[in-house]
Amino acid sequence: MSQVNLKQFAKNGRKIIGAVLNYKDCITDNAPETPILFLKAISSYVEEGKPIRLPRVFTKVYHEVELGVVIGQTCKNVSIEEASKYVGGYCLALDLTGMCYIGKQREKALPWDLGKGFDTATPVSRFITHEELPNPNDVRLWLKVNGQTRQDQSSDYMHFKIPELISYASKFMTLEPNDMILTGTPAGATTIKHGDVIEFGIGEIVKLKFDVQDD
Repeated sequence: MSQVNLKQFAKNGRKIIGAVLNYKDCITDNAPETPILFLKAISSYVEEGKPIRLPRVFTKVYHEVELGVVIGQTCKNVSIEEASKYVGGYCLALDLTGMCYIGKQREKALPWDLGKGFDTATPVSRFITHEELPNPNDVRLWLKVNGQTRQDQSSDYMHFKIPELISYASKFMTLEPNDMILTGTPAGATTIKHGDVIEFGIGEIVKLKFDVQDD
């Protein structure tokens, strides 16, 4: 393993790579043949104890609970069979999404990065070790807003599993220690607003709570 402080991934990472339409309960038409990936700004990280801040320019921001995979070793063009060797550990994350912005941009075939990369768009937990999460492809992800359950699904519902996501991403860019891959969100993502309290977790392993505020 590279001599890097993976526990500081949110401070030391250079890339956040997200996957969309990667849960079977979110795929309404034909399933994608290859992963659909996008990049998020690392400045979008926020850790527990600080609020989620909703940009004034957005009228509709969605919560999306996800399992994050933290890269432990540099890799490029790695095979699916070898990909797991490059996983340093995991984290719990939200991929907050400005749906009002992204919807308009998609209609015009324009970039929608700002809808994913705004400040505080990526709340994350502490680093989770392999020992704590021995089977990441079958863990429960859940999320509540103001005590009401909105998302609750197993990572077994992922269309592309973790090794497939790593292998595919590594064909296009070198993955480096402390980079994070967001593996997609299950059904149930919907709007959050000022004053909401979001609680989410990976089973009973890690739980987080964030207050939502207008910026």
